[in-house]
Amino acid sequence: MAQHPDCKTHEEVMFYDTDAGGVVHNIAYLRFIEKTRTRLGAKLGLSLKRMSESGLYAVVIRTEIDYHKPALLGDHLTVHGWLEEAGKVRFCCAFEVTRDSDMAKLVTSRQELAMVQMPEGRPSRLPKELEQYRT
Repeated sequence: MAQHPDCKTHEEVMFYDTDAGGVVHNIAYLRFIEKTRTRLGAKLGLSLKRMSESGLYAVVIRTEIDYHKPALLGDHLTVHGWLEEAGKVRFCCAFEVTRDSDMAKLVTSRQELAMVQMPEGRPSRLPKELEQYRT
């Protein structure tokens, strides 16, 4: 079995990410995770351009997220994502968001995705590039 790929992105908490108290909104974490998952997908052969051209999309079907500590306005964050497991049609990615200044774990998340052929909306097998990661 091949080593599962990973990806890291970096974020600075902006005003639009926070509430009136300067604490990051829960939806902002999902946007951070989306960015990391998109870049991880490209490493796995699922770039946005390729999915658009083929009509075969990785679709999020489940998200689990745990909030451990709040990120605050101006914090610099690292979002680490990795392919956790892969099956025939579905695969899972895991994520951890940490604050750079103290390495505090702020958020952990897991997303389950399925391959869907559009426009039919028909489930499809994982592309050949991902078969090496099947568990």
